Amino acid sequence: MINALKAELLSAVAATVDPAALEEIRVATLGKKGRITALMKDVGGLDPEARKVRGGALNALKDEVAAALAQRKTELQRAALTARLEADAPLNPGQMVTFIAMGFELDLPPVDSAPVPEIVVTLDNVSREIVRHLDAAAESQAVIEVTYRPYLSNDLEGPQMDPPITLVLTEVEADVQRVTTRARMMDIGNKAFPSRSYTAREFPGLTR
Repeated sequence: MINALKAELLSAVAATVDPAALEEIRVATLGKKGRITALMKDVGGLDPEARKVRGGALNALKDEVAAALAQRKTELQRAALTARLEADAPLNPGQMVTFIAMGFELDLPPVDSAPVPEIVVTLDNVSREIVRHLDAAAESQAVIEVTYRPYLSNDLEGPQMDPPITLVLTEVEADVQRVTTRARMMDIGNKAFPSRSYTAREFPGLTR
């Protein structure tokens, strides 16, 4: 029983990508009403020999889970990225914001795809942070957009692509653990390339 619980808890800790969800696991496991805490309270009703064996095993489990939680918390803190948004971002324009690290898969369209490129984004182990936004999006009639902002690790003062690429969600599939979305650049025909406009006023050499 203890080995099965250990495997379950350590797997849940390792799969967590959201600090808030990690804290929920800590409380549900080691808090006053946590699973390990409840098991340790039951040890008092055992005979001395059994109490010694089971108590030692539960203490070892408690220490191992606590160490795994602390390590995962450190990993998530290191994985967080603080960078500056572009000046015309819809939220917090031009400000430094912290992005939450989250594992995902991104499938780019093949070179012979339809005229409107479509990408597939898959989120595994969907965190509580994402779920609340998904719930709000499901109730909204507005167009849902995804913004792709590439950053260099040594230059976080702005995205390397400004303006960044904005795509519109066209399809979403979700279950308790995974969300798969399809997104398209619906207005690709009106996207300037390069994004900067070269004018004769700024570059007199362009004038003949």
